Amino acid sequence: MKQPLVKLSIRYGLVAGVLATAVLIAMFYMGRHPAMVSPFLDFRIMVFGIFIFFSLKELRDYYQGGILYFWQGMIGGGLIVLIATVISSVGLQIFGSWEERFVSQYIKQMTDYLKTFPKEDIERIGKDVYDRNLHALPETNIRKLVETYFAQGIAIGFFVNIILSVILRRQPKT
Repeated sequence: MKQPLVKLSIRYGLVAGVLATAVLIAMFYMGRHPAMVSPFLDFRIMVFGIFIFFSLKELRDYYQGGILYFWQGMIGGGLIVLIATVISSVGLQIFGSWEERFVSQYIKQMTDYLKTFPKEDIERIGKDVYDRNLHALPETNIRKLVETYFAQGIAIGFFVNIILSVILRRQPKT
């Protein structure tokens, strides 16, 4: 592979995916269920930010003579996000299938969390929506958790990638 954009994205994406999987497993065993973390406080913001930043900076500074177009940043960062999210989602699927407590602890913790909602919040979101979500929890399986994790990862990575692609872009001076 002679394309440094693709080569760097694959390399950084693989490492980010393995790191994200390790963090998921570590969080679970430290007592913080990874599926219970708010997307706004998700560790993937930092992981994607670090790996996209260093990948695009390396591409710009060492392979392209200080030039990086926005579209190159979006493609490179997008590949990193996609690869890392696929790898960590597969890792989550394998871990969740192997660790029997993973789904059951999620269901218990989410049920306990939903039962702490004040009546005002329940009225705001709608009693029927609240009840439907609460009654659907026992049917949750690892596949549903992985699908949610994957979708959140793509969304988080997309926004992080836009910001870093704008920050790191440099066009040739005319």
